[in-house]
Amino acid sequence: MVSIDLYVALSAILFTIGALGVLLRRNAIIVFMSIEMMLNAANLLFVAFSRHFSDVDGQVLVFFVITVAAAEVAVGLALIVTIFKSKKSINIDEINLMKG
Repeated sequence: MVSIDLYVALSAILFTIGALGVLLRRNAIIVFMSIEMMLNAANLLFVAFSRHFSDVDGQVLVFFVITVAAAEVAVGLALIVTIFKSKKSINIDEINLMKG
């Protein structure tokens, strides 16, 4: 059996990579993928602690997080496609120029 410490370390690494992707990248699709990576890092911890404590609550919470993440991706990608049609770019800095 794998120790809970390894799950926590892996989740921290995945979350850090996702956070760096959100902070450093300018492509909207990469930012969405980074947000998904952060959500999956949290899901990994929920399932790991759920199994460690022999409780199903963490796994049920993961189900709801995945459902909300799927809805977020559907709406986000629809927005990205709409913005791309009008601006011909998905660079976050150029999307910011839509103010006004």
